[in-house]
Amino acid sequence: MSLLFNPKKYKDRNYPDERSKEIMLKTIQWFEDKGAAKLKEDYHSKEFCEDFQQFVTEEGIFETLFLPKGYGSDPDQYYSTYRMYEFSELTGFYGAAYWYVYHVSTLGLDPVLLGDNEEAKHKAARKLKDNAFCAFGLSEQEHGADIYSSEMKLYPQGDGTYLANGRKYYIGNGNVASTVTVFGKFADTDDYVFFVVDANHPNYECVKNIVNYNQQYVAEFALHDYPITEADILSRGSKAWDDMLNTINICKFNIGSGATGIVTHSFYEAINHAYHRELYGGKVTDFPHVKRLYSDAWLRIMGMKLFGLRATDYMRIANENDKRYLLYNPIMKMKVAIQGEIVHELLWDIIAAKGFEKDMYFEQAVTELRGYPKLEGTRHVNMALIAKLIPSYMFMPGEFEEIGRITDNRNDDFMFNQGRTRGYAKTKFHDYNIAYKTLAHLPNVQVFMEQIEAYKDYLVVSGQGLSEQMKDFDYLLAVGELFTMVAYGQLIIESARMEGVSDEIMNQMFDVFVRDFSSFAVDLYGKPLNTDAQIEKIIKMIKRPVPNDAEFEKILNEEVYSLVDVYQQNP
Repeated sequence: MSLLFNPKKYKDRNYPDERSKEIMLKTIQWFEDKGAAKLKEDYHSKEFCEDFQQFVTEEGIFETLFLPKGYGSDPDQYYSTYRMYEFSELTGFYGAAYWYVYHVSTLGLDPVLLGDNEEAKHKAARKLKDNAFCAFGLSEQEHGADIYSSEMKLYPQGDGTYLANGRKYYIGNGNVASTVTVFGKFADTDDYVFFVVDANHPNYECVKNIVNYNQQYVAEFALHDYPITEADILSRGSKAWDDMLNTINICKFNIGSGATGIVTHSFYEAINHAYHRELYGGKVTDFPHVKRLYSDAWLRIMGMKLFGLRATDYMRIANENDKRYLLYNPIMKMKVAIQGEIVHELLWDIIAAKGFEKDMYFEQAVTELRGYPKLEGTRHVNMALIAKLIPSYMFMPGEFEEIGRITDNRNDDFMFNQGRTRGYAKTKFHDYNIAYKTLAHLPNVQVFMEQIEAYKDYLVVSGQGLSEQMKDFDYLLAVGELFTMVAYGQLIIESARMEGVSDEIMNQMFDVFVRDFSSFAVDLYGKPLNTDAQIEKIIKMIKRPVPNDAEFEKILNEEVYSLVDVYQQNP
């Protein structure tokens, strides 16, 4: 069984309403009608996707996807992380440029929806009908990720109005956005503020596109005495700060789903090519190393998809007493995107020079995906967030009601009411052992559970000194990668049970994960900061999977190779 996205079979998916199904099918049809040749032509000519802007605006697609209940023209409007996941994967499948304008548009709109200004929310919703693209004015050239040091300022004019002056840098859609949310400070108090501007205003200068990267327009823009009234201010002080972080919490989830879409397309293209090739008197796909590469690639994509679906469930049920999404979200952003890079390397080892050809989707995919793990915080920044949750997750489980797959039309209320960004390290999680014990009869899951116990022993002997060691980001990354594997495997197991994934597939998937865990353990073993006690425990994490050749061949032939020629994009 395959969960991989296939545009040719997408009409069979189960959606809670016709509008959800309609926007997905119309978007697929738009891309397929445009065709592979034209998509590649626009990619190579670095054509900004104005045609996609026109399409999503005319069809009201972003209005449907982005707005929570109570906003927009549809009385049945609701915000669903599941729909966002699906659309993100879909656009990633066809090209990062289309995914990117979608992603930065939701980043740009969400500070409005999270803010305190009700009229601004309705105004922004109306503007989507004329121009669906939005932009998120956060980063600055001189400060990069140091968002504490914003130099964008609002200068009070004595009559209750302000003039905005400053520059923002690395702002997707900054050339065309109807709604541009800008993070800055009040010049007189230095308090944070979120306000909204329009890229078409004469006091808004789009300075340049700062990248020469495919089709994206990533702007530097400047505000020159841009007039701001109370109607344009979205939030102030600590609320503005929290809204900025919570916007990123909502939207960086898109990175993992977009990456899943990209590598799924690459997989179809690579397996279609290799399966019909003969070299040295035999089929390419019969070579032992090619079998392993394709099997590992497919199992990793399956893991990406299973994790993403389950992490979506936790986003949707989040509330003040259940913030488990705060761990699964950065894993979705970082781990899933990096898994995509690994998949590309496996596939590229098979198709080799074919992967450079300009008419191949693969040629653009490997370039575009490499940017995903670098968006919305670097690998190290996201791992620093993840690592703060190690004590709570590993040693202090809480109790929660079990939840199933959530694809219905409920409104994800909490995403727009996340509240203060404090108490993060105290976030509670359910016991990861519950999931693992359901597959403890599988040999490779057993080995993986032994690795987890060895990791837990390492944490115990490390004690309080580990916090000091992890001030070194190199060490923190090594410790965090192992921790991430625990949570990653847990959610994949939970998801697999809901999707009816077989034990054989799961045993082969954990063959991959055992090897990954051992690899991360070897990396940690080599760090000079380790104590003798830590080294002793780290060595016990290094294990080999339990091979099962018959099972491997079954999965390869019945699952992996069954995907040959099931999808090829319209020319």
